[in-house]
Amino acid sequence: MIKFYGYKRCSTSRKARKWMDDHHVQYEFQDLVEEPPKKEDLIKWMTKYQDSGLKYFFNTHGQRYRADNLKEKIPTMTIEEAAEMMSQDGKLIKRPLVVDDQHLTCGFKEDIFENTWL
Repeated sequence: MIKFYGYKRCSTSRKARKWMDDHHVQYEFQDLVEEPPKKEDLIKWMTKYQDSGLKYFFNTHGQRYRADNLKEKIPTMTIEEAAEMMSQDGKLIKRPLVVDDQHLTCGFKEDIFENTWL
């Protein structure tokens, strides 16, 4: 089953959910602000998709990202450190994060969704 981690107030998450619904892709929604992914899951995904780099998983436009100067910290951050931060504050995660047993996407780009989720 596809797990869709999004934020109800995020326009990008809403666009991505609409795309999934319009293309009849079944998924389970979880609000990542109310209930962020578990640290263990984040470690698993960041390890499996580490070719994308840690920055791929971060919401680089978020207030905390800027306030904590994470742009400077990410290059030396471990997967465990990043996962700990994100599991405590879901707003640090790039939205939406969509994952199943074989695929993972962060953010919404229609062509990537077509190639990954159809």
